[in-house]
Amino acid sequence: MTQKYLALGLMSGTSLDGIDVALIETDGVGSVSPKGGEAFPYDRMFRDRLRLCLGQQKGREDPQIAWAESELTKRHAQAVLVFMDRMGLKAADIHMIGFHGQTIWHAPKEKKTIQLGDGALLATLTGIDVVNDFRSADVLAGGQGAPLVPLYHQALAQGLPKPMAVVNVGGVSNMTYLGGKGETDILAFDMGPGNALLDDWMLEKTGKAFDKDGALSAQGRVDQSHLQTFLLHPYFERPAPKSLDRDAFTNFVPSSLSDEDGAATLTMMMALSISDALRALSAQPVAVYVAGGGRHNATMMRWIAEYSGLSIQNADDLGWNGDFLEAEAFAYLAVRSVLGLPLSLPTTTGVPLPMTGGRLHKVKA
Repeated sequence: MTQKYLALGLMSGTSLDGIDVALIETDGVGSVSPKGGEAFPYDRMFRDRLRLCLGQQKGREDPQIAWAESELTKRHAQAVLVFMDRMGLKAADIHMIGFHGQTIWHAPKEKKTIQLGDGALLATLTGIDVVNDFRSADVLAGGQGAPLVPLYHQALAQGLPKPMAVVNVGGVSNMTYLGGKGETDILAFDMGPGNALLDDWMLEKTGKAFDKDGALSAQGRVDQSHLQTFLLHPYFERPAPKSLDRDAFTNFVPSSLSDEDGAATLTMMMALSISDALRALSAQPVAVYVAGGGRHNATMMRWIAEYSGLSIQNADDLGWNGDFLEAEAFAYLAVRSVLGLPLSLPTTTGVPLPMTGGRLHKVKA
């Protein structure tokens, strides 16, 4: 009988909104059973200090970044302990934690990627074995190191009509395309900007963390000249698989526009980069399921449907929890890492061969 593992997954995304904790039971292959999740938002002060770390290549030798890594790890540990208490679980019940950490620098062409998060400290603070550093092996082998969620999407989507696509709109937008011709018929890539630019805009202009329901975007007018310049970015011509840094499109923030028009333009930038990528697929998906915080932006969802001509649905319609798919995925990937199974494929990150990864930190006896 195949062993099942109870694993926690932790995700702190590029939108910097907080920590997602999710629990799954899985064999690390085709058996996946989500057990629940909870979000732990960052306070404004910590979010601002974390934002200062973005784009910093020097990494942990910088005192501010070292502080942020320690503080981030402690907050993840606290989130784990609160979540386990709510679920009635003890450390001995959990086989491992998948700890993504916070990406502050992602430059696969230079074979560099930095995720803040001290795996050994998290293991000590929680009393549970921790797997972290999921991206480095892929990047060092010549892959993009992202996206890493596709194999989890594939496991969840067994039995669903194909071809299908799962679009995750977090800080960056990425897609998993499942063609349905077996385990190798999968393609994944970052599509373009996600919530990060719009969230930053909202915080700067209105003091709000995000555009709730896309309400401000719906009131504005899209700046077409700005949009056309954005669509000429060379990234969109590159073949998949490919990946983005959170700040790859910061030069395209329409700073001269009104609050409403800027929000509308940034939302259309997301919607068009997603719809263009969907329309460029070799076979059109019968359905597109959107996960991540972006799925709550009704304006963006409407525009993706309008410009792609496809059936755009909320991932929750499948019984999935669209808020916690990424956290669940890193629980799943932690199990695969311990089992020595691939976390990425040539068609998901461009790595030359199926690649395992992650670093295991065992609780010291």
